[in-house]
Amino acid sequence: MLTLLIFLPILFGFIIVVLPSSMRASFKYITLLATLLQLAISVYIYLNFKTGAAFGGINHETQFQFLQKLPWIHLNLGSLGTMQVDYFVGIDGISVTLLLMTSIVMVVAALSSWEITSNLKGFFTLFLLLDMALIGVFCSLDFFLFYIFYELMLLPLYFLIGMWGGARREYAAIKFFLYTLFGSVFMLLVMIGLYLSVKDPATGNHTFNMIQMMNPANYTPGSIFNVLSHQTIFGISARTIGFVVLFVAFAIKVPVVPLHTWLPDAHVEAPTPVSIILAGILLKIGGYGIIRICIGIFPEVASSGAFWLGLLGVISILYGAFNALAQRDFKRIIAYSSVSQMGFVLLGIASQTTEGISGAVFQMVSHGFLSAMLFFLVGVVYNRVHDRDIYNFRGLGTLMPKYMVFIMIAFFASLGLPGFSTFIAEAFSLTGAFKSALLPNWLAICGAIGILFSACYFLWTLQRMFFGTVSLKGGDIWRAALVDLKPREIIALVPLALTALALGIMPSLVFDKINDSVLALVSFTKTFIH
Repeated sequence: MLTLLIFLPILFGFIIVVLPSSMRASFKYITLLATLLQLAISVYIYLNFKTGAAFGGINHETQFQFLQKLPWIHLNLGSLGTMQVDYFVGIDGISVTLLLMTSIVMVVAALSSWEITSNLKGFFTLFLLLDMALIGVFCSLDFFLFYIFYELMLLPLYFLIGMWGGARREYAAIKFFLYTLFGSVFMLLVMIGLYLSVKDPATGNHTFNMIQMMNPANYTPGSIFNVLSHQTIFGISARTIGFVVLFVAFAIKVPVVPLHTWLPDAHVEAPTPVSIILAGILLKIGGYGIIRICIGIFPEVASSGAFWLGLLGVISILYGAFNALAQRDFKRIIAYSSVSQMGFVLLGIASQTTEGISGAVFQMVSHGFLSAMLFFLVGVVYNRVHDRDIYNFRGLGTLMPKYMVFIMIAFFASLGLPGFSTFIAEAFSLTGAFKSALLPNWLAICGAIGILFSACYFLWTLQRMFFGTVSLKGGDIWRAALVDLKPREIIALVPLALTALALGIMPSLVFDKINDSVLALVSFTKTFIH
């Protein structure tokens, strides 16, 4: 099932490649069909996902579900043994919720892609290639395979931004590419170090298996990342350097301040569907990598550095909120709000408590839906008048009442109004931060202040753009162009709005799936530390 889920988009992408350009009008329907089939498979996996202590996953291979393990690369090294890379996929509770979120967001992004008018074959082929890479990251349990999917995301995103973006698209695409590549190159070195440090107890060969890497008993004596060997690099513990390198690579994706500067530029220049994917899915890969790899493989380093992780999270919360308050560009406001919202993910992870990590995963899922909704809504206005300066709009609520309803839902849900998903996520992240013995309480207090500022920039934007007498920079031309939501746009927005409400009222939709995995992770890290 997971293999079908991963490679289904590339099959449809191949169909688009072989079809003649004269059939370009069908490409958007083929892409939408691919994402809908992917969504159907994800729903099936979600509904058939088993819960209970026996399915916690984390460092027990038999507790992962929908497993598939096949030999992929086999190399005889003579006296040094055998090098083998497996095609190894499987999911636990954390993965399954992010898979379903990804599938829903990709459907919305596909619907948003109907606004693209140039080089449709290239756009939709790259779109489906990106889809495959995103799903592959959440399913991979072999570090080598994970790295391939992780790197594979770079290529389509670079071209999707650089070819279909705004006026400064080349600058934004190159900046995004270089930032991500910088983290990935050093990640490769740590991955090789882990491979040389870990042996599969069944075969005696070195392995890229991430689950085996989480077990300290599998590290060879004296190896660079053996927790008992105390190896150092430039006088610093090798395991500390390994954790920092991997954290930086994933923190760029989250993004964590000060590694965030690629995000506003990429969002502003990217076409709407790519902005939806960036905010809705790509940022979550950063949080997922920190949980799965950084904490899973280096838990004692994560514990000793918990304060600094929490501090970075709080800085991101406040810095993102202050920047959002200062923006005039509607899309930049949403971009900086993403930096702020994802700060709660890092704060929850840093707490290393059940509540905090549960809140962090819930925030990733919640933000995935809401950021997709917000960027879709920004794209609606931009596609009509090609302007995003909030001071050029006034009284939009009168012209576009349906649009205003969805904007209000997205804004109030994002600022943490009770009854919506973000309230649950932030409440649990802050509860975990307050409860954690690793974090001082003032970090949680500062994080809570960030919620107040999020209300400020969302409500201020709502007041400036949507209330009052209608006043548009473009006058009657804009008034005629700013028609209310079309049926296709409503079809894309309704599921996102309903999901934000459903998760706020029934958070068990996520918590029931992730709880066993979070408990297993917290229990495992405590055992490792002590």
